[in-house]
Amino acid sequence: MSVLHFTINLNKYGELKQQEEAEKKVFRNFTIFFVVGTIILYSIVLYFNHTLNRKYENRVKFLSQVEKEILKYRTSGENLSSRDLENLSTTVTDRVFWARKLEALSKSMDDKIAVTHFGYKNNVWSLYGITEVDENKNEADLVDAFRLKLKQNEDINIDFAEFKTVRIVRDREKETDILRFQIDAMGKKGNRRRGGA
Repeated sequence: MSVLHFTINLNKYGELKQQEEAEKKVFRNFTIFFVVGTIILYSIVLYFNHTLNRKYENRVKFLSQVEKEILKYRTSGENLSSRDLENLSTTVTDRVFWARKLEALSKSMDDKIAVTHFGYKNNVWSLYGITEVDENKNEADLVDAFRLKLKQNEDINIDFAEFKTVRIVRDREKETDILRFQIDAMGKKGNRRRGGA
């Protein structure tokens, strides 16, 4: 006769318990992750909401300030007030129109003179330039001729009364003798604007 063998797994209950514990642990970890993620996302939404509300309030304040400024500058009725006319007059008379001046400056230069830079301060327009030294010509005459061209140009002399050569210095750059010069254009009495448009 054959012997019949069968096995009984006495640990079956223990394995089921372990599996149940593992599933509970996975569920608990997922729940914690979900709750923490939700809290973080909700915090981010609240932060952006607060920031945007602050921006909105700042814009509303700025808009009300602009509206107050506009009301302050509005004229009464259809006529301009005397203060408006004075402001307009000051703006028009004290303004230096640089676009025409720079265009006229470029037309006044020839191939022997180059303006390296310029500045405008205290109603004086200072032009700095260079010219190459030519033994056959007097460079000071060349600089003076350039100064006279500027003085005679109507687009330039409309705002500047006097043009004078401030300095001429001989220099050497890259084996070439050059003259560095400065010409100052003195503004007329009415021009007191510090910059230009």
